[in-house]
Amino acid sequence: DPGEDPRSAEALERDLIFVGTVGIIDPPREEAGAAIREARRAGIRVIMITGDHPRTAARIAADLGLVQTGAPALTGADLDALGERELAEAVRSVSVYARVAPVHKLRIVDALQAGGDVVAMTGDGVNDAPALKAADIGVAMGITGTEVSKDAARMILADDNFATIVDAVREGRAIFDNIRKFLRYLLSSNMGEVLTVFLGVVGAGVIGLHGGAGGALVLPLLATQILWINLITDSGPALAMGVDPPAGDVMDRPPRGRSESAIDARMWRGVVEAGLVMALATLLTIDLYLPGGLIEGQQSLERARTAGFTVLVLAQLFNCFNARSETVSAFSRPFVNPWLWGAVGLSLLLQVAVVHVGWLNTAFGTVPLAPSQWLVCIAMASSVLVFVELRKALLRRGERRRP
Repeated sequence: DPGEDPRSAEALERDLIFVGTVGIIDPPREEAGAAIREARRAGIRVIMITGDHPRTAARIAADLGLVQTGAPALTGADLDALGERELAEAVRSVSVYARVAPVHKLRIVDALQAGGDVVAMTGDGVNDAPALKAADIGVAMGITGTEVSKDAARMILADDNFATIVDAVREGRAIFDNIRKFLRYLLSSNMGEVLTVFLGVVGAGVIGLHGGAGGALVLPLLATQILWINLITDSGPALAMGVDPPAGDVMDRPPRGRSESAIDARMWRGVVEAGLVMALATLLTIDLYLPGGLIEGQQSLERARTAGFTVLVLAQLFNCFNARSETVSAFSRPFVNPWLWGAVGLSLLLQVAVVHVGWLNTAFGTVPLAPSQWLVCIAMASSVLVFVELRKALLRRGERRRP
């Protein structure tokens, strides 16, 4: 047609020969599906919010295992039609949102937070900034992210990989666990020392710690010995717990509550009970060697005090294996942290030195112990390991019975 515009669609599409069709796909990373499954195991719900077509979004989500095949995606237009109450109900079940605008992302974040959820939001564009800022944890992309999104976020993902977020969750839980191990060990050790001195003074007459010349108070442990325990034998194992590898079930637990403390009531009970066992083992050993008391002994005060001092040190070394978990046996994966074994070995060598090296005897008021006395000390100190193992077994039994 001479009067037809050669640039019109009709003119351009005339007399064409079909050659083929080109399809473009932006596939998700290979590790994304496994990361989503691991996040779900950890009690983390993953939601996809995209500007893509609903069918595209639903298909990608199904391929990742985020939703079942055929599950619908909620669009921005659908969100506009929902009131606040309907939206609050929808965000509890819908995991895929498509064709959304920045205002919709912000509404979704607000609705989840209003329902009590802790929300982490990822994004890379300028339009993601409001939702990143409103979320509890905004995560911006370090490679493709804009400066605006990075400024609005609390965390920047250096490799733009969702799996790295899940790895960070695992590492964060492991760090929190190690802090609890550190506190559990040091608090129970200090509790053992405090109770040893307190009960030793209160019950001095019962265990044979009679007053010295002029009725002077006789302590179960000397100040220098307590200082030795705190500075030399406690420090190494406590620091080694900071590099304990993650427990096998670290990603099988539900998320912690916002207000959950690092030291809860059950942990305090365990600290007091373990400290009491260590104190009783120490005082019973002192009584075993002293004349008089509950058990008649024939040794000097210096030897009895050295034995009690050694029992308390060994008990704390046993207890560092107890402290690695509140419910898992100390005999489960005992060799995963070589640093802990190295610290325990060094502490043990130092204790042998303070008992058997002459100038250390003078400095710390100790005397050498015979091999048979060392065996008695080891047996008495191991009581804390036996007690805590029984306590853990009862706790595991209670957890299995819990619905």
